Amino acid sequence: MSSSIESAAIKILTRGVELDTKKRYTEALVCYQEGLQILVDKMKEEADDSVKLYLRKKVEEYMKRAETIKKLVLQQKEAGKFHEQVHIENNSTGHSYKSLFGRFLDDDVQFVVVEDPYIRSFHQCQNFLRLCELLVKTCSNLSNIQLVTSRDSKSEGDQRNWLHSLNEDLQRYRVKLAVEYSETLHDRQITLSSGWIIKIGRGLDFFKAPENKFCLGVYDMDLRQCHETTVDIVHSKNVKQSYG
Repeated sequence: MSSSIESAAIKILTRGVELDTKKRYTEALVCYQEGLQILVDKMKEEADDSVKLYLRKKVEEYMKRAETIKKLVLQQKEAGKFHEQVHIENNSTGHSYKSLFGRFLDDDVQFVVVEDPYIRSFHQCQNFLRLCELLVKTCSNLSNIQLVTSRDSKSEGDQRNWLHSLNEDLQRYRVKLAVEYSETLHDRQITLSSGWIIKIGRGLDFFKAPENKFCLGVYDMDLRQCHETTVDIVHSKNVKQSYG
């Protein structure tokens, strides 16, 4: 196996094992699948029978664990006991919305409910815009996004205009945005019609402001430093009954 391919596969699979140990099973599964694909591609090209045998054994080993995780996640979902937690450390990077929960955004998602009392100021509405962009790109059957937030007395007019503009643009992608205002809302969570619920302690606004307008992290949120927060991911079979 060439050193570069070997290094890439080992890095990804090692990360998968680390996540597996921490019981962050859905993240581990993504790593296992990516690492396995590298090994399978290499195995197809390998001419040395001894190397090919070694690769096949590794593929079978990790594939067996990946299948075990799939069954475990399914069992926990059916029992209503699935819970995965991610702790975002202060000043850490690599936590864009796609990195955090992009693995749950797929063709099964038809509507999304975002509950966050702080989608009010300009940068907070931009965070919501970033989420909408991700949803439109990854959820091919998405038809509705519902936002539940609070009004900002200082910039209520701007807030309304920003969200109105976003709604008009979303309609070009056949997605309807419904905005509901609540003065008592406290909880922050993203609910997907597929049953996944992502609860972020700080809501969507956990990114720190960039140091200036020309530094890494201004646009790529994986490079943006974060405030400390905790992300809890659970699954409920009653989501469609509650929001559908």
